[in-house]
Amino acid sequence: MEWLTAPFEVAFVARALVAGVLVSVVCALAGTWVVLRGMAFLGDAMAHGMLPGVALASLLGGSLFLGAALSAAAMAAGVTAVTRRTRLSQDTAIGLLFVGMLSLGVIIVSRSQSFAVDLTGFLFGDVLAVRPVDLAVLAGAAAAAAALALLGHRAFVALAFDPRKAETLGLSPRRAHLAMLGLVTLAITASFHVVGTLLVFGLLIAPPAAMALWARRIPSIMLGAALIGSAATAAGLLLSWHLGTAAGATIAAVAVASFFVSALAARLRDRRAPEARSPRPARDHRPPHPSDPPEATSPETERAQLR
Repeated sequence: MEWLTAPFEVAFVARALVAGVLVSVVCALAGTWVVLRGMAFLGDAMAHGMLPGVALASLLGGSLFLGAALSAAAMAAGVTAVTRRTRLSQDTAIGLLFVGMLSLGVIIVSRSQSFAVDLTGFLFGDVLAVRPVDLAVLAGAAAAAAALALLGHRAFVALAFDPRKAETLGLSPRRAHLAMLGLVTLAITASFHVVGTLLVFGLLIAPPAAMALWARRIPSIMLGAALIGSAATAAGLLLSWHLGTAAGATIAAVAVASFFVSALAARLRDRRAPEARSPRPARDHRPPHPSDPPEATSPETERAQLR
């Protein structure tokens, strides 16, 4: 038991655990829609599109969280504008803006001689350096994500499964799409403090994808994803403490491993399901006895027998 509990008695590890749980909740709320709508590429582009905002905020001494949020929002707005005003597909627009924003961020970083350490933290995160003020920001982000997911649930469901029906029901698919992008932006911005942009998808995609193989309802996927992400955070911190590995990367690796374990278990379940069904008993072909009850027949069968 001491092997399991000793790391979390240290203050900064305990704060990292709380931060990871809050990030898991935010990522579960947003990541469920990312998985259901197939928006992983857009989310990846938005995560890397935060680099210019973070670089500018660092050089100017501003808030990294605000810079990341504004840059990610600009990335999402740019993809939407290019897709609507040109004949290009969304994937093409995402690819163009992804390269453009990433290049701009690297150019800004290259102007600074002392940004290497901060850039490493941006890419890979530093969950063990979470401060109490960061926990307050994450708690606010979790509350905002929960409110947005609750208010937009009906529109999000219609948009994910039938956008034309959403418009028929007067749910405004464009506004719902923008609100969903806002939810994803909030999750990515809040998560990069903990696991960095390169590893954010460990918590944004893996837990919802793992739970989607088992749950039938969207709220169940969100709840299960939050639990899987929290468990991955605890296990990742524990392994990182004893093995001396990077905490953020270990958390993301455990989260991704949980998906493969879930996928393997789901495959075994699907293989055993047909075997669990008992075969139907063979029909008795003995001649009918006068005491036997008459068999139910359809009108078509009765007409055929009469013919």
